Formats: sequence, structure tokens, C-alpha cells
Amino acid sequence: MDTPITGFVRAGSLEELKAKGRLVVHGPHRPILVVHDKGRVFALDNRCPHMGFPLDRCSVEDGTLTCHWHHARFDLASGCTFDLWADDVPTCPAEVRDGEVWVRPVFCHADPAAHWRQRLDDGLAHVLGLVIAKAVHGQLAAGVPPPDVVRQVALFGIQNRDGWGDGLTILTALGNLLPVLPEEETYLALFQGARRVAADCDGQAPRRQRVALASRPDLATLKRWLRRWTAVRHREAAERTLLTAVATGASPAALADLLLAADTDRAFADGGHSLDFTNKAFECLDLIGWEHANAALPTVVGQMVAARGAEESTAWRQPIDLIALCTEAAAELPDLFAARPNMHGWSDHAALARALLGDHPVAIMDALKAAIRAGAIASDLGRSLAYAAALRLARFGTANEHADWETAHHVFTYANAIHQMLKRIGTADRDGHIEAVHGVLHGAMALYLARYLNVPPARIPGEGSEPLDDLPANAEEIRVALLDVFDRQRQVDLAARLVARHLTLGHSVQSLIAILARALLREDAGFHAYQVLDAGVRQFGEWGNTDEGRHILIAVVRFLAAHSPTERAELQTADIAQRLMRGGELHQDTTA
Repeated sequence: MDTPITGFVRAGSLEELKAKGRLVVHGPHRPILVVHDKGRVFALDNRCPHMGFPLDRCSVEDGTLTCHWHHARFDLASGCTFDLWADDVPTCPAEVRDGEVWVRPVFCHADPAAHWRQRLDDGLAHVLGLVIAKAVHGQLAAGVPPPDVVRQVALFGIQNRDGWGDGLTILTALGNLLPVLPEEETYLALFQGARRVAADCDGQAPRRQRVALASRPDLATLKRWLRRWTAVRHREAAERTLLTAVATGASPAALADLLLAADTDRAFADGGHSLDFTNKAFECLDLIGWEHANAALPTVVGQMVAARGAEESTAWRQPIDLIALCTEAAAELPDLFAARPNMHGWSDHAALARALLGDHPVAIMDALKAAIRAGAIASDLGRSLAYAAALRLARFGTANEHADWETAHHVFTYANAIHQMLKRIGTADRDGHIEAVHGVLHGAMALYLARYLNVPPARIPGEGSEPLDDLPANAEEIRVALLDVFDRQRQVDLAARLVARHLTLGHSVQSLIAILARALLREDAGFHAYQVLDAGVRQFGEWGNTDEGRHILIAVVRFLAAHSPTERAELQTADIAQRLMRGGELHQDTTA
């Protein structure tokens, strides 16, 4: 770590510098390289900004410095790199006084936040992982709030890719988790989100902005139009319709209703991804500000209109026509909601979830109808569906093929998305938003089709008489053991038992979530893992540390453990950047 020094320190005599060509100044500060070239004296950080190789072992020619490690080249006068992947070398002031060379070991920028913001833009544009990591670290060190970094990266992703992608989903999921992450994990989260957005945009055409209609039809008309254009796969018309709704000043709830109606006209579209991406676009706007709605929301339209619905799948048609069953139930929804008692506090979520896990689709639909008659509102149905889908993961049998984890995952993240969207729409219009509940019907049938994943069901730790006393009781020991589990393959059951032990003993839930985030952020994880953790934390928030809440976090850890460990190459990049930014000498033991 650099020690703050405000004055100049002696580097050596000018005669010695001319004779040797370069000197290295050591002290409580980072090592400084002093170079004499063409009658001028320059002072730079002695560590190559790319990987920390000592620059005093490099070549100087014609005002440029070349590192021998990866052949990055730099302008001696400014430290600027000719190779963007290497980043710039920090410089510091140097003076010659009475034949002595003095340097001021202060490496800073006039406006550090602006400098690192520009460097993050450079890293995103050129997919430079190390530059992205250093820029994120630099902004945080300069006092930039993490949500501001999320906003910069999100707007880059929105503008530089023609459609929502995995990277923006990951960034938003991690943005949602930031409030519960400690400082170290905040840096990793922002880096992982930013580098995935950059990868998504690499080689992609930038987004072409369309404009709203000149007229301002009412929302009911715009909803009909959006559903029509989605049905006939007319992307431009759908985008202009949506932009018109934004231009009318429609609330986030109204916009959610508009998009959800169109999104659920196709059942479980694109395996649930279409609706999940739509929900993530809304959550992204919660993070970066709704003034960006006209830029962010249209990014989901392309996938929505192109998506393939489950009605085109044989499994949804035979041996039972699940689409016909959904259509029949949907036709009953207006009357069911009109007749439901005007009451609050329906609370049979767990019982409904158990019914949704049944083996008979007609009985599942009947359970949903009965819940509405008993007073359940739309978001209640979504909450029950999400918990039931979490149980599919919690009870996933490891005798299944590894790829089957994704089937269970898709139902869970879809169910979470429909729940979040239904909560956003709310209940202000008791007779409205009926179309939005179609997504619950589709989710219930997707859950039914995934029932084979629980045959036989895996035991949930802590249920029945299963003992957990063989595991540590101390909270820190449990967390250390949990991270150790993620270092080894096929430790799904042990990971679940450790989480159950932590929760049943009443240890801090926030610290457990932080450990799960740490375990995920150090992996080269796929975007499904980020979706699962985000959805799990959201759903745990609905239940708290109850049996149901514990089941949800057990589902999360089982999925994460099944996909760990990975190569962790990105963690190495983040670590290198952090050590460079903190003044560490990465190659101090390297021989010439």
C-alpha cells in the first residue's frame, strides 16, 4: 500500500542517471523508475500496468518504453500506452536540482473519478478485463458510489448491443445484491458484471434508437397493439408502441402490465428467458433511474417478438394438452377475480406451493382457482409458484444428468420473475391485469413438467430426524467450511447441510448471503448461477428465516455447488488489478 508523501525525495545524481540510463527509487511508496532519455528526465511507476513486471528491465528507444514481459509499449513523457490492453503507466513529477535528481512520489490524476470513468469506458469498448478491473477499483477508491458504476456499465450495454443480453442480466442481478455485499465483494461484483457486459457487446452492432408515435393513444389501446405486434413478430411496430407508452408518462406498474400481457401471450417463451429478461430490464431501471426507460425497455422487445412459445412444444401438447388447460383456466380468471372476497392477508402460500408440486395438471389448476376464491391476489400466486419452484431445486436428485439442473433452474428464475412483475403491477385496479396472471398458469405447467427431477426427491437437510450435529456450530467455522466445499466437485449435499446448519442455529443471514456471493464471484460462472442467487435472495426476503426461507437458500447453494469449482481465471485478473492499484510489486521475486 502506498504511504502518502507530499514532498520530493532524492533519486540520485544526474551523472549516475546518465551513466546507467535508469534508476529505481525505493521507499515507503511504490517503486519509481527514473529514466534519462534525450536530455530529459522522466519518472514513472516501475511496475508495468498490465501485469506488474519491473519496467527497469525494459527497453527505452526514441521516447518510448517497451516492457519485455508482454511487449506493451508506452510514451515516456506521459506514460500513455500504445496498446490499450496494457493501460497507462502512472507518472510522477521529476526535477533536477544542482546536479541531483528529485522525484515526488505522488501518483494521482487531477480528477481521479473522471479518469477512471474514461478508463472503464475504454475497457468496456475493447473488452479489456484488466483495464475494467482497475477502472472499477479506481472509481471505488475515488469515492464513486457503486450504483454509479452500475449505471455507467448498464448504459454502455444498452447502447452498444441490439437487445438485452446475459451480461445485463448478470449486472442487474449483482446490482440487486450490492446492499448486502462487503467492500471486497462489491469490487468483484462490479468487475464481473462489467466484464460480462463488455463481452456481450464485443463485435455487436450498436442499438438503433427508434422513436415514439406522434399521437398519444390510451394505455388500453397501446396494450392491444403491443400484443398484436408481438403475435405477428413485428419488432419495429412493437418498439414504437412501447416507446409511445413511455412517452405518455405511464408508470412502471402500467408499463409492467403492458409488457407482461404481451410476453405471456406465448407460454413460457424461450424456456422462461424472455420474461426473465423483461423483469431484469425493470429491475435495472430501479437501479439506474427511470429516466432511462426509453433506452432500456425496448431492448427486450426483439427477443419477446421472436421468442418461441411452449405451445409449439410436443411436451406441452401430449399426452395432456397443457396449453388447452391453460387457455380454459385463463378464460375463468376474470370471473374468479371478480368474485374473490375483498380481503387482505391471504397466507396459505406454502400449502398452495405443495399443491403446485402435484402430479396432476388439472388438480394443479384447481388449486390455483381455489386460492383465488379464498382471497389470494395475483402476487400471492406468484409467491407460491416461486417457492414451489425453489423446492424443485432443493429436492433435485443428483442421479439426474447434470444438464437437468438447468431445467429446474429455468422454472425457478421464471417463477421469481413473474412474482416480481406481479408485485410491481400491484392491485390498484382490482379488475385489471388479468392477462398478467397467465404467466402463473404457464409457470405451474412448466413446474409440472419438471416433476421427474424429484424422482426420487433429494432429502432437504434438517427435515425429519436427520442430525446436523456433526457439522461445526461456530458461524465462522461454518462459513470457512462452506467455501472449502466450493473448492471441490460434487459437494452438493454437504453444501446444503452447512447452509441448513447455519440457518437453524440462527446465525446472521446477511453474512451467509455474503459468503454465497463470494463463492459465486470467484468463479467463472455462467449467467444462470447469478440468476439463481439473485432470485433466491429475493424469495428468501419474502419468507425470512423460516422453514420455507431455509429451503430456498438450500436450493440456491445446491445449484451453486453443482457448478463449482471453475478455472477462476477472472478472479486472477481481478486480484492482479487490485494488487497493482494498491501499490504491490507483483514480480519482486522475478529474476532477470
